Amino acid sequence: MAGSHHDGLILTLFTKPTIKKYHEKMSMRHELLFEIGTEEIPADYILPALTQLEKNLGDRLTNLALPYSSLRTAATPRRLTVSVSGLAERQPNREEEILGPPKKAAFDQNGQPTQAAIGFAKTRGVEVDALQIVATPKGEYLMVRVAQIGRQTEELLAHLLPEIITSLNFPKSMRWGSGRTSFARPIQWLLAVYAGKTVSFSLDTITSSNTTSGHRFMTRDLFPATCFSDYVDTLRTAQVLVETKERRAAVIAEISMAALQVGGTILQDEQLVDTVCNLVEKPFALCGTFEERFLALPREVLITSMREHQKYFAVVDSTGKLMPYFIAVNNTGTKDARLAADGHQRVIRARLEDAFFFFKEDQRRSLEDRIEDLSGVIFQNKLGTMLDKTRRVTTLTGLLARKLAPEHLIHSERAAQLAKTDLLTDMVGEFPSLQGSIGKDYALLSGEAPEVATAIMEHYLPVRAGGQLPASIPGALIGMADRLDSICGCFGIGQIPNGTTDPFGLRRLSLGLLHIINTMGFSLSLAEFVNEALSLYGDKLTIPQTEASHNVLEFIRGRFINDLTSRGYAVETVEAVTSVSFDDPLDCLRRINALLAISSQEAFTILAGAFKRVINITKNNSAISVQAALLTETAEKKLQEAYLAVRLEATPLLEASDYEKALTVILKMKEPIDTFFEEVMVMVEDERVRANRLNLLTAIARLFLQIGDFSKMNAITQ
Repeated sequence: MAGSHHDGLILTLFTKPTIKKYHEKMSMRHELLFEIGTEEIPADYILPALTQLEKNLGDRLTNLALPYSSLRTAATPRRLTVSVSGLAERQPNREEEILGPPKKAAFDQNGQPTQAAIGFAKTRGVEVDALQIVATPKGEYLMVRVAQIGRQTEELLAHLLPEIITSLNFPKSMRWGSGRTSFARPIQWLLAVYAGKTVSFSLDTITSSNTTSGHRFMTRDLFPATCFSDYVDTLRTAQVLVETKERRAAVIAEISMAALQVGGTILQDEQLVDTVCNLVEKPFALCGTFEERFLALPREVLITSMREHQKYFAVVDSTGKLMPYFIAVNNTGTKDARLAADGHQRVIRARLEDAFFFFKEDQRRSLEDRIEDLSGVIFQNKLGTMLDKTRRVTTLTGLLARKLAPEHLIHSERAAQLAKTDLLTDMVGEFPSLQGSIGKDYALLSGEAPEVATAIMEHYLPVRAGGQLPASIPGALIGMADRLDSICGCFGIGQIPNGTTDPFGLRRLSLGLLHIINTMGFSLSLAEFVNEALSLYGDKLTIPQTEASHNVLEFIRGRFINDLTSRGYAVETVEAVTSVSFDDPLDCLRRINALLAISSQEAFTILAGAFKRVINITKNNSAISVQAALLTETAEKKLQEAYLAVRLEATPLLEASDYEKALTVILKMKEPIDTFFEEVMVMVEDERVRANRLNLLTAIARLFLQIGDFSKMNAITQ
């Protein structure tokens, strides 16, 4: 700081470092910095733990009436960190309403307070006269308003932070030493600072402080931290990149530079980058090599051998061809890169030798030779073996192919026969993630048609929600048959998903089935093929086929509705269509899209309201025969004329699945229906006239219901 005097004024000048420190000090005044320091946490535990940490702390602060501006997290394998900025210094003073005993228990027959009322007042520190009677959904109760003096944030945090630690859940937790705390890995230190001061508390034998630990091997010292920005900068100098984005960028830069040294690039693998990012506190990449003879292995085998256990990145040339190199990422730097690379090369050589051995041994038998051996693999205890499943799936694939793509029948059935045989190979035994992929490679090596080999791989797709779908028709047909067989089999023995329990992944299988149908544009009757799938199980099922079929279709319909609504579709529109018919999912989606396209029009809004009256008044009527001679009112005659004209124009559009145009035609019914309800009494005493009018409305309802039940859309059209 420098000062100068001019015309009686003192001008104060601040340098940039001074300004930065000033802003840091101001932001620090209301910031919480909390770090849980541990032994190395498994990589796949870290992101879920951060999500929990952010949610749990945010929820608790809200419950304590402690407002804050923002909340952010950071992590490495040795620490989980959260920072809360703009955190209030104390709770506001507030008045709390506390319910007591029911009125009938609080006063006797003479209106005098009972012991229940007296005791309630005493426990709350007030006189009986201060009690009030309030109405609740359960009846009248005593209530008292008690002033709550807000507590200091620092005091609250001392109790809150230990609770936050113990609230975190992991796939597997452990206890250590004589402590009682359970966590993913032993906790080594706790940093807790609010407004620049240490929040003091203890957890087992560990006491919180204002210091964090640097890199385990490169900088073991303890470093003080008072705010998040200071914390990040301090750890950076201590060889720790605590912010995930920064560390991830460093991983990508390191592996890219290492690959460039041998004239290659990294084979893109975002999931592996994420994993490696959570295995190191600061990345140091190096390039290793392996013998070119291993390039004779199938591409996916080579990649998986490097990736699965060692977390090595594959290197490719400008054409995408694998090169005899790999990139390893270490948590520490090394003075002798060649020595470090030799260690990695010895490990990968052993892995690739194993893979090469499995590959050669698997070639002794073709996939076809393994079909009968599937009898030794259990699909499900009550549903038989994988050979039984293969036979069912092959039959179901043939039925689907004849219906949807007859020209692909031969390749589809052949691929279905071989689809599960790679489960018996040594390669899949070592690397289960290669199922399907290695089946494709082995099929090509044994002379199967490329269409067959591709379908073997694709029938597993999609592997996860939003994943890649089959691109070939045979792959899609087998994938559908395989999923239908699994879903129907489980429902047929009463193994139905319940709440969060879904041991056979039937929700995922149903979504995969629906996405394949939609992407491939297959129009089919689900009921037909569900019944075919159930029939193929014969006497293995314990649930009557009619009941099982109904349950399967309702389950898949539920997944269809959930999937669309999660993508932004209005639930009322989806229900309006699926409640009428869900047998053909593709056709169902077309009707939903048509309804959405036209539902914003004012005319449709009015028509939907009128249709609700039609549905209500005809709910007990099923006849549609209309006698023209019994139509006496002008409004009902015009409604009959409009209906016949609209039916004539809309029917070919409905048959062609041109639902949007059909709805445009149906909208012509708005005015005739409105006029009819304004001028005509339906429920007249004359039984024949009453029945004739109900039949006319029922016929109109049936026409509308070919698209959907518009009455269910009132919630969004009113």
